[in-house]
Amino acid sequence: MAGVPWLVVVLLGLFGLVGGIGITAVGPGGVLPTIGLFTLTGVSPAEVAGTAIVTHVATGVLATGVYTRSGQLRDPETRRTALILAGAAVLGTPLGVLLNTLVSPRVFGIVLGVLVAAAGALVLHRKPPAAAARAHPPAPVVAGLGFAVAVISGVVGIGGPLLTVPLLVALGVPVLESLASAQAQSVVIATVGALGYLAHGAINWPLAAVVGIPELVGVVVGWKIAHALPTRSLRWALIVTLFALAPYLALRG
Repeated sequence: MAGVPWLVVVLLGLFGLVGGIGITAVGPGGVLPTIGLFTLTGVSPAEVAGTAIVTHVATGVLATGVYTRSGQLRDPETRRTALILAGAAVLGTPLGVLLNTLVSPRVFGIVLGVLVAAAGALVLHRKPPAAAARAHPPAPVVAGLGFAVAVISGVVGIGGPLLTVPLLVALGVPVLESLASAQAQSVVIATVGALGYLAHGAINWPLAAVVGIPELVGVVVGWKIAHALPTRSLRWALIVTLFALAPYLALRG
C-alpha cells in the first residue's frame, strides 16, 4: 500500500462497496473490484485478477449464507443447480488461471468489455419467467454453463455471478434463484482461483483488504435490496449496469 494515494484507496473501497451490493442485488457486481483494480492501479492483469478473486471468497460465503437464510438455497431445484455449478467450477477455474498468463493488459480490458456486453444482451433478450413458469435447466446444461463461466472467471478474476445470473435467467430461472445459485458457485471459483493465483504470487493482500472489507458490507445491503425491489426492477438494473460498463472497459483496454 506504500505510495498508493489516499484518493485511490477511497475509490477502491467504493468500488468494493458498490460491487458487493451488485453481487447480491443484480449479479454483475463482482466485476467492479476487477474494474477498480484495473483502472486505478498499475498492477499486472494476473495481480488484478488474483487480488479481485480472493475478495470473492468471503463475499461468496456471506452471500450464500444470506440467500440460504432467505430460503432460495433451501429450495431443492435451486440447491441442485448451485451444486452442479460449483462442481463444474472445480474443473474450469484452474484452466482460467492458467490462461490468464497469456493475456496482455489490452486484451484483458477488451475481454472484460465483451463479457459485460454479452451478459447484458442475454438479460435483455429474454424476460424473466413468471413465478408460475419457474424452471431449472437440465443438469448437463448447467454443468456446461458452470464450466465455461468458471474458465472465464478464472481468467479475469470475477466470482461468476456476472455471467451465471444472466445465463440462468435466459434459460428460464427466476432472478432470485439465479442469484442464489451463482453465489454458491462463486465460493468455489474464488477459492480455487485464489489458490491458483497465490501459487503464482499474484495476490496483493493490502489492496484485497481495501476492496474486500467494504465489499462484504455491500453484500448484505444488496441482498436486502434484491428482496425489496420487484423482479422487473432487478432485471432493468442489471441491463443498465452491464451496458454502461461494457464500452468503458473495452476502451480502457
